[in-house]
Amino acid sequence: MAQQDPDHLSPGDARAQLARVAAPGARPLVTEMPPAASPRAAAVLMLFGVLDGAPSETRAAAVSRDLDVLLLSRAATLRAHPGQVAFPGGRVDPGDADPAATALREAREETGLDPRGVDVLGALPEVPLAFSRHLVTPVLGWWREPSPVRVVDEGESAAVFRAPVADLLDPDHRGVTVIRRDGREWRGPAFTVGPHLVWGFTALLLDALFDRLAWTEPWDHDRRIPLTP
Repeated sequence: MAQQDPDHLSPGDARAQLARVAAPGARPLVTEMPPAASPRAAAVLMLFGVLDGAPSETRAAAVSRDLDVLLLSRAATLRAHPGQVAFPGGRVDPGDADPAATALREAREETGLDPRGVDVLGALPEVPLAFSRHLVTPVLGWWREPSPVRVVDEGESAAVFRAPVADLLDPDHRGVTVIRRDGREWRGPAFTVGPHLVWGFTALLLDALFDRLAWTEPWDHDRRIPLTP
């Protein structure tokens, strides 16, 4: 495990804070999303932990440099959200006991992780996605015993990677994306991490979670990050 930064949250402290956010009765992370018509149930796994022995080179005010979150990049050939960075997740299957079971199953199928090493901290209230007609439950998890991860199906994912939370919190890595759809402009938070741009629903959840945890550092909300290089 990487050496801890003094005066920062240790991974254990971060785990405790995440667990409090996901405690029963928790408020929704995102409240301003319009309702989805005839939505399909889905779940995503927001999995945090010390995912490898390489700490971030960025020093964040709130967290230690070895805290990570697991993300993947969707295949560019997919019809829905091609190339976007996302949390592992997908639609609820009839055999899934609950949203946590869905999130863990999908994470295993997409990244090859061993669910036995994951502590489920709790499920947050559902978030509607009107554009894709889903009702998504964010499931917070802690990777107690990390296992190897990889792209399991190249038709589904282009990359599976750990994103250092300190990098995501760095104001130099933050901005907004702007898209126009049906005559309307939609602005949303965005993060850059290595070669990846995190935007859309994934960035919205991360931004709201960091605010809820009081980890957010001041950043320029007028800085636009283009969706294409």
